[in-house]
Amino acid sequence: MTLTLDDARQLDREDPLYKFRNEFYVRDDVIYLDGNSLGLLSKRAEQSLLDMLESWKNFGIDGWTTGEHPWFYLSESLGNQMAELVGAKPDEVVVSGSTTVNLHQLAATFYEPRDSKTKILADELNFPSDIYALQSQIKLKGYDPAEHLIRVRSRDGHTLHEEDIIAQMTDDVALIVLPSVLYRSGQILDMKRLTAEAHKRNIMIGFDLCHSIGAIPHSLDEWDVDFAFWCNYKHLNAGPGSVAALYVNEKHFGQTPGLAGWFSSHKEKQFDMEHTLTPAENAGAFQIGTPHILSAAPLIGSLELFKEAGIENIRKKSLKLTQFMMDVIDQELMEYNFTYGNPMEDHQRGGHIYLEHDEAARICKALKDANVVPDFRAPKGIRLAPVALYNTFEDVYRTVQILKDIMKHETYKKYENKRGVVA
Repeated sequence: MTLTLDDARQLDREDPLYKFRNEFYVRDDVIYLDGNSLGLLSKRAEQSLLDMLESWKNFGIDGWTTGEHPWFYLSESLGNQMAELVGAKPDEVVVSGSTTVNLHQLAATFYEPRDSKTKILADELNFPSDIYALQSQIKLKGYDPAEHLIRVRSRDGHTLHEEDIIAQMTDDVALIVLPSVLYRSGQILDMKRLTAEAHKRNIMIGFDLCHSIGAIPHSLDEWDVDFAFWCNYKHLNAGPGSVAALYVNEKHFGQTPGLAGWFSSHKEKQFDMEHTLTPAENAGAFQIGTPHILSAAPLIGSLELFKEAGIENIRKKSLKLTQFMMDVIDQELMEYNFTYGNPMEDHQRGGHIYLEHDEAARICKALKDANVVPDFRAPKGIRLAPVALYNTFEDVYRTVQILKDIMKHETYKKYENKRGVVA
């Protein structure tokens, strides 16, 4: 059966989440498929930021303890609201720092090399920033990253075999840090299985949730994950450079943070100004400095939308969107030498499609000039992320037709096959 624009529109009419599109600033003339890099602004996130500016305007320094969202408790309050998205208890999550700062904090705390257990296990497909942080932490503990950072190899350059990861969980590994969803291919790793295998071998394990938070459900407590960290500007739509978040399993509460700072303090003790830290008795202990209030504020409005929509419903629609996209691609594009780099199975596929083509950089430029916003990943990857809260099945169908027209008429050839400064 040939899929048509009418089929896409029928799916939109049947979509229970379609109404949420009106909550976002979506340009009518642009198809935005880069929400796994930077989510669009919602009207509620905008309003919660404006409300926070008002609190500054009206209260001045008293905004730390007064108003609807007192700043002194905002990091913990937002963590409480986010906990449901990761399957955690409210006091196990705190909104703080950036992704890389939080990884530094967690690695500094939980990477404790001793005796023969001195290595960190990661993977060769991980986002570079995570690798840089782990290399730094190994050096700070007096070891050589070339010898003490193990990176699991990919068999195909796109995905990881969990058996290969488990095989590398050797007696000399002290810590494991892996992505929940691979940023290129969108592969979901089985966090439950990997955590169980790590703990069988007495190894701490944590996950980078940057490409899964807000796109797929998590059960971090049920899986007994030790820690996790993530950004909030992708699927959670909190804005460029928004404050990130972290999770620490309550079984680790009471452990002194590796990188201590003023906001690591127990709230009741913080203004005693003592030079001996009394850490908070929850995930708040893993904060470092003063929270960035205005960069956290959009999360207030954004999280309201996720509570109303429900992460299970978001995941259900996301899978339908990506499957529909692959079906239309199969129908329209296979003669143009595209190949898939993403998993085809629902249980392994995150929130985006990853196509490869030798002319990918110039194809992405042609798409942008045709008012479709994709994401290029060197050397030849095209990421297309139809986001459940604001993208439609019609967006998906039209994107593939535009891409087909670009390939058929070879309009991509007028562009240089080279990425921009920011890809």
